[in-house]
Amino acid sequence: MSLQHVIDRSGQRVAITLFIALAGIGSLSSHAQTDDEAALAEIYGSAEMVSIATGITQPLRQSPAIASVVTAEDIAAIGATELNEVLETIPGLHVGVSGVGYKPIFSVRGIHTQTNPQLLVLINGLPIKNVFDGSLGSSWGRMPVTGIARVEVIRGPGSALYGADAFSGVINIITKTTADVQGLEIGARAGSFDRYDQYMQWGGDVGGFDSYLYLERHRSDGPSRTVTADAQSSLDGPPLFTSASLAPGPVNLNRDNVEARADISRGFWRLRGGFQEINDSGVGTGVAQALDPTGRGDGRRLSADLSYDNASFGKNLGLNGTLSYYSVENLARLTLFPPGAFGGAFPDGVTGNPDVYERHYRGELSALYTGVDRHRLRLGGGYRKEDLYKVEESRNYTQITVPGLGAVPFPLGGLVDVTGVAAFAQEEDRTVAYAFLQDEWNFRRDWTLTAGLRLDDYSDFGTTLNPRLALVWQTSYALTTKLLYGRAFRAPSFAELYNVNNPTAIGNPSLDPETIDTVELGFDWNGSRGLRGVVNLFYYRMDDIIRFAPDPAPLTTVTAQNTGKQTGYGLEAELSWQATRRLRLSGNYGYQKSTDKEAHDDVGFAPTHLAYARADWTFTPQWSVSSQAVGVFDRKRAPGDMRSKVDDYVSFDLTLRGQRLFGDDWGMRLSARNLFNSDVREPSSSTLIPNDLPMAGRNVFIELSKAFR
Repeated sequence: MSLQHVIDRSGQRVAITLFIALAGIGSLSSHAQTDDEAALAEIYGSAEMVSIATGITQPLRQSPAIASVVTAEDIAAIGATELNEVLETIPGLHVGVSGVGYKPIFSVRGIHTQTNPQLLVLINGLPIKNVFDGSLGSSWGRMPVTGIARVEVIRGPGSALYGADAFSGVINIITKTTADVQGLEIGARAGSFDRYDQYMQWGGDVGGFDSYLYLERHRSDGPSRTVTADAQSSLDGPPLFTSASLAPGPVNLNRDNVEARADISRGFWRLRGGFQEINDSGVGTGVAQALDPTGRGDGRRLSADLSYDNASFGKNLGLNGTLSYYSVENLARLTLFPPGAFGGAFPDGVTGNPDVYERHYRGELSALYTGVDRHRLRLGGGYRKEDLYKVEESRNYTQITVPGLGAVPFPLGGLVDVTGVAAFAQEEDRTVAYAFLQDEWNFRRDWTLTAGLRLDDYSDFGTTLNPRLALVWQTSYALTTKLLYGRAFRAPSFAELYNVNNPTAIGNPSLDPETIDTVELGFDWNGSRGLRGVVNLFYYRMDDIIRFAPDPAPLTTVTAQNTGKQTGYGLEAELSWQATRRLRLSGNYGYQKSTDKEAHDDVGFAPTHLAYARADWTFTPQWSVSSQAVGVFDRKRAPGDMRSKVDDYVSFDLTLRGQRLFGDDWGMRLSARNLFNSDVREPSSSTLIPNDLPMAGRNVFIELSKAFR
């Protein structure tokens, strides 16, 4: 495979376009450093640290993984207020949405599915995914970021360290502690879409315990972007000839959510807690892809973990242990099809109320041993239980088959509780026991080989073994070279295993996990005067992909099967330059080509070319401005979808930031996202929403904050 084959002509056009855009806005950027810090970065480059690659904190460029770090300073500078906006800056990672609630889809290297189960998201090292469908839920992509200290991202497999779902990548969200906040800070935002946010955070000493508390509330009506046609539009044609569709009409994206976190530590012990509540969250284009202006989702998430971390537990021995609990409640009140649908048989619409309740229990113990010359050994194990302990459902329809129409809803005469007889999923649980071993071997002066192996034993589908190998060569003082191999797996979700009375999608308890094998070659160059360049090449192969395949006629359902194979290759490139003490320029470019081996065609959805450019300028000691551009190009349709490819777009953001104002106590941000009101659309999963999913146009907010020290 030649480099010319990877970087084709359209890729060159993308790079040129983004370079021109960056040059035009380069004088508008925010990189809030002191003069001394800027001078050191100018001479030596940055020394970012990362822990996600091995579980041990080490310099980013020496880590045995392709990783990125976004700090709280970066988050504030670019005007980000939710997790989605932070992840847009990561090379090779595209933030999309599904039609249902506009749930986030994080496409990494062309791996893109509607529920996004192939990416593992952690908060302080603990998974937060739903076991029911493998998704993050509609709220996590919108997780507020005021309480986040840093976000670490691995692109590529991580199952040898983190187990299931560390498939296309791993995102670890590290929340703030008293090391990040001293005293009280309060703030408020107001902006487009009737948006109002309030937050507070406090850090200090309470009776000898380092304590951090954080609370934030967000409320908005969401962007009222119009969908021109929906699923009901096609049903309004023959043979029913109804006019029930609410399209053209706006998507439903209102939300009201609360996030709270606490972090209390003393000595080797740390106790963390988190709570998230979402009320009246909009359902996007509707669960059945028919507009639903009254539908809503409510949810609550509660987490707690107690950890012990002693790097000097014994001679050459460190010990770490964690106990954690995580619960999820997802409640939905839905109108699947509007009033008047199906010949007027549903005067109040086709309604359903599916509710899911989960509990997750986890325990892990690991040790780090450095008593063998040139080796750093990490070994450990753990146990967890994932419990879908309650499923409830009421609805006003049942499913029948009509010749010429297929499966259609039939009225029950009112809302009926079907929990005990025909609920959409079964109450199930699974247990997982696992053990892992990792060795970092510095076998020569500038060479380190990291080898890892993890065994996971699942109660529902058996055992899986996942290795990793990483060779890191400090080629010169400025250049680091990495050659990596890893294998990862994605566990079947409970919906894929156990759905029984879902209107269309049926589970299959005989499923095997999805697997992926990935090879990566990376180069990280740190030049003088703050110039850094990174290039990564990758190839992967996915097997046993889980898809819902049509059942034999006369059945109209689809059942989960291990039917897919996919390959992909590409590159990611990054460049950053501390041009002066007050001006920093940075950007990245990603190219990927992913092929569905069954269809012999592009898998679709994910952008072939993805580009990001940023310029930061601190024009006075208190004031800075940041501009960024995101370019998304060449998104093809899924095999069999004959619509033209999804339109390209470039979106620009601009943020003005003031710090240490009025006696060092006040802060201010004024931010405009999608400044030039680009028509940004994410691909819909089928032709039922023919013109794709419209995203927010130009929107602005202003934020004021005050610190009490």
